[in-house]
Amino acid sequence: MGKVVSFGEIMIRLAVKDCRRFRQALPGDLELSFGGAEANVAVSISLLGGSSVFVSALPAHSIADACLGTLRNLGVDVSFVVRSGQGRMGMYFMETGANQRPGNVIYDRDHSSVSLEPGSSYDWRRIFAGASWFHITGITPALSKNTADISLDAVRAAREAGLTVSCDLNFRKKLWNWERGAGARILAGRVMRQILPYTDLLIANEEDVQDTLGIGAGAHDAGSGSIDAGKYPEIAGKVAEEFPSIKKIAFTLRESISATHNNWGGMLYDTALRRAFFAPLRQGAYSPYQIRAIVDRVGGGDSFSAALIYALNGGEYDDGDALAFAAAASCLCHSIHGDFNYANREEVLALMEGKTSGRIVR
Repeated sequence: MGKVVSFGEIMIRLAVKDCRRFRQALPGDLELSFGGAEANVAVSISLLGGSSVFVSALPAHSIADACLGTLRNLGVDVSFVVRSGQGRMGMYFMETGANQRPGNVIYDRDHSSVSLEPGSSYDWRRIFAGASWFHITGITPALSKNTADISLDAVRAAREAGLTVSCDLNFRKKLWNWERGAGARILAGRVMRQILPYTDLLIANEEDVQDTLGIGAGAHDAGSGSIDAGKYPEIAGKVAEEFPSIKKIAFTLRESISATHNNWGGMLYDTALRRAFFAPLRQGAYSPYQIRAIVDRVGGGDSFSAALIYALNGGEYDDGDALAFAAAASCLCHSIHGDFNYANREEVLALMEGKTSGRIVR
């Protein structure tokens, strides 16, 4: 299994405790940790037993030192993180939802180091040496025109180096605002349509595909909280028609009954065979995990991406088993506070085998 390289921004996460509202909790204590989609993927791959490299830019101060120390302690190679003389660490504030009240994220990411650092700071040929996989998301090019250009350069360099490239669309309406006069969906669609021709594995949910690419399945409303799993091969087929270089398309299947009760699973579509796999299965039919007491859903999609990459990168799993591994890993992530998925490979395999009771392991 070769190294997996990811590129993006890691942030300071400031979270309100005990499902309180910002206006309840402040002034007062916030829980500080670190997180960000691409870093979350790198951490999860490392904890599953893989080799991961995280590429970014951070300011040269002690909080950034602590952030990098956290990643190193979790087994992530951060030797290609640029210590910038410009910019700042991005932040996000997290208000956890409960029952019928949704969660809320407030971003504070303008003028961050990674959004300002020039592309010449990243030696992609050296970064990709010895690597087999490159992962990026739609969040990084949403940060600035600069990061959009660097993201495109990176996927081109990865393709030239022979790496498998994965991209999680991860549409974030609040971030796509760096071009005056362009709406978030228009800007995201224009930029991501340049990146996807260099992508082998596309990861998304139905809303991402609709918002970024304008591709959907009839009048179905993805925001309604219910899904029709049978529609997803149709959506994947439409994406494959527009982007024939994509070999596999993965969808996370989230049914949001409430903020604390979700049904969870996934689909993996082979574009050459036009065949769809679903997980988890019960007696051969799709039967999602019922997560009735979510601890933290932020990072759930990243943990799915990481586990799917880990399983496919090693060649140990076929498509169906790789998807089942990803669905189980991301299910467990919903039980863990913070962005990072601390579930290990043995725990994921146990859930795949049907061990769902949560009994204490002694």
